[in-house]
Amino acid sequence: MKIAVVREGDSVDTIAASFQIPVERLAADNQIEYPYRLAVGQALLIREDEDTEPVQPVKQLIEAGGYAYPFIREEVIREALPFLSEVLVFSYGFTREGELIAPLAPPDGLIREIQAAGKRAVLVLTSMEADGRFNSELASLMIRDVELQQRLLRAVWEEVQEKGYKGVDLDFEYIRAEDGEGYAAFVARTRALFSVYGIRVSVALAPKTSADQRGLLYEGILYRDLGAAADQVTLMTYEWGYTYSEPMAVAPIHMVRRVAEYALTEIPREKILLGIPNYGYDWPLPYERGVTKAESLGTMEAVQLAIDHGVPISFDERSQTPWFRYWQYGVLHEVWFEDVRSLLAKFNLVGELGLRGIMYWQLMRLYRAGYLLLDGMFRTEPGGL
Repeated sequence: MKIAVVREGDSVDTIAASFQIPVERLAADNQIEYPYRLAVGQALLIREDEDTEPVQPVKQLIEAGGYAYPFIREEVIREALPFLSEVLVFSYGFTREGELIAPLAPPDGLIREIQAAGKRAVLVLTSMEADGRFNSELASLMIRDVELQQRLLRAVWEEVQEKGYKGVDLDFEYIRAEDGEGYAAFVARTRALFSVYGIRVSVALAPKTSADQRGLLYEGILYRDLGAAADQVTLMTYEWGYTYSEPMAVAPIHMVRRVAEYALTEIPREKILLGIPNYGYDWPLPYERGVTKAESLGTMEAVQLAIDHGVPISFDERSQTPWFRYWQYGVLHEVWFEDVRSLLAKFNLVGELGLRGIMYWQLMRLYRAGYLLLDGMFRTEPGGL
């Protein structure tokens, strides 16, 4: 496989001809729809192996999973599943009395799709309130009360049995520093209960770069203790650029590397999954801290914006991330998103560091070229292009 970057005057016909591949394959792999318009600077995945079908099961040497809400479109999850080991159903919550709260949308249809594909469905348990925000007080209440934990874990076990889940993922965020050890003990207790029945327990970790990193997001997340307590961990290596931040890459590779390298000092590499963002952001300018709000968008939405507004896509070498600016209704916008080049940098890091695999946040938007890149890099042996 190769990556081609569109230049002025290129078309799907000229690019396909230059690599001696069918136009239909180029268009399908990169989700290029009629009338086949391209943006200057757009990155395209080129598969030159004529014997390779666009979508086929992955013979993986790494784990590959992704989070999905139960309301994911059927065609989107079906296209993703051949490339994944597991899908994490987001998410279950709990009350202050230890009762389990099911996702707002019933997960049964999604679970059936996952199981029909022969993949693992994983129950995600979060410390979020009904408004979708993580609650430190709710988490603390659960962490400090063993009886409450037992009541909740009993309810989780019943749901696991009823739905046929093969794993439980714990995603408690904004853990208070004084609750860090207690949270790790809760994870260990959960694993001890479920491992007897072959149910794997994983935990999502905020992206720390040092043990003493300050801030509510980080202080209660003890990498060494949580790594020992869980079967595997996901490094949430994204959201440097986020809804209320200044315009920047969501997952700049130099920061992703710092998190992964720190994690390796605390957690065995065979337990670590690298978080992979499947989204970007569109910021209106000028940016004003606390006021400006970015809108989330997928890779293909971002590319279409660049095409519609006739602007070129640039590539930031330091963060290894594409970006561009465009004007709409008198307002200048700046967009940062993921493409095969930025994914390549992250997948190469997984191979270089020998990590267990990757975890997408999240699967709700289809980016076919990203899955094909994953397939091409890890189907036969770890490594890069």
